[in-house]
Amino acid sequence: MKCNSCGGKAVVQMRQHKLALCANDFLEWLPEQVERFIKKYKMFTRSDRVLAAVSGGKDSLSLWDILWRLGYSVDGLYIGLGIDGGIEYSDQSQRLTEKFASERGLQLKVVCVPEVYGETIPDMARRTTRGKTKPCAVCGLTKRHIMNRIAYEGGYDVLVTGHNLDDEAAALFGNTLNWAAGHLVRQWPVLEANQPGLARKAKPLCRIYEREMAAYAMLRGIEYIYEECPYAVGSKSIYYKELLNRMEADRPGAKLSFYISFLQAKENGLFAPHADPKVEQLHSCPTCGQPTSAPGECAFCRMTIKVK
Repeated sequence: MKCNSCGGKAVVQMRQHKLALCANDFLEWLPEQVERFIKKYKMFTRSDRVLAAVSGGKDSLSLWDILWRLGYSVDGLYIGLGIDGGIEYSDQSQRLTEKFASERGLQLKVVCVPEVYGETIPDMARRTTRGKTKPCAVCGLTKRHIMNRIAYEGGYDVLVTGHNLDDEAAALFGNTLNWAAGHLVRQWPVLEANQPGLARKAKPLCRIYEREMAAYAMLRGIEYIYEECPYAVGSKSIYYKELLNRMEADRPGAKLSFYISFLQAKENGLFAPHADPKVEQLHSCPTCGQPTSAPGECAFCRMTIKVK
C-alpha cells in the first residue's frame, strides 16, 4: 500500500476518505484537518487564549499537541477525580499528563477534587446515590462545573475538549433513539457563552475518527493511559459505539455521514432552540454563580454542600 501523497509506504489507511498516508504525511494531514474544522465552525483564532481539558487519554493529549504544533496559545486543565479501580487510574493519568506538559514546556492547571471538595468522585456517588448507581453522572456533573469555572475565572476565550467523531456520533445516536430534544438542540461543535458565568466551549476533533487519533498518538510517541475508566464498563455510549462500528465496517464513512448530515440539518433549521418546549431559562446559582436551570442552588452545589 502506497502513500497517496508521496508514493512511499503508507502506514495509515482511511477507507472513509479513500486515503492512505505515510507517517510523515499523516502527521501533517491530521493537524491540517483540525485547523480546517476550527475555521469552518469559527471555534477560535490564534489571538484567543485556549484552555484544553486533558484527561491523560489519547484524544485530549493529542488535541493539546496538535493545537500547540499549530501555534495556538493553549494551556491544559487536568481534573483529579480520585478514581483508582485497582490500577491507580487517576494517579497514572495525572502522571502522564504532567509528563506531557513538562516535555513541551506547556502550562498545566491541576484541580484535585478530593482536596478541593473533600471527597473523591466515587465517594460523592456513594453518598448521593446510596451506592445504587455508578458514579458516571456525578463525574460528568463535577467535571462540567470545574471546567467551566476554571475557564471562566481564568479569562480564557474558549474551553476545548477532546471529543472525537466516534464520541459525537454515539451521543447523537443515543439522543436520536430517545428523542432527547434538549440535547439535540445543544449538540454542535461550538457552544457559545450566552449566559453570565458561562465559558465558551468547542470540540476541534468533532470530525476526526477515534482510530485516526489513536494513530496520531502512536506516531507522535505520545504516552497516554490505555485503560478505560473502571466505571465505563457497560456504559450506553460504548454500546452505541459498538453498533456504529458495525455500520462503519460495512459502509466506510457511515459515522461521518451521520454526523455531518445532522449538522447540515441543524443549519437548515432543524432542532432550532424553540423546538424543545422544555428548555428552561437559566439563572445564576446563588452559591457559585454558574448558570443553572434548577430552582435555587445548582445541582453541583447541592451535591457538595454537605461535605463543606
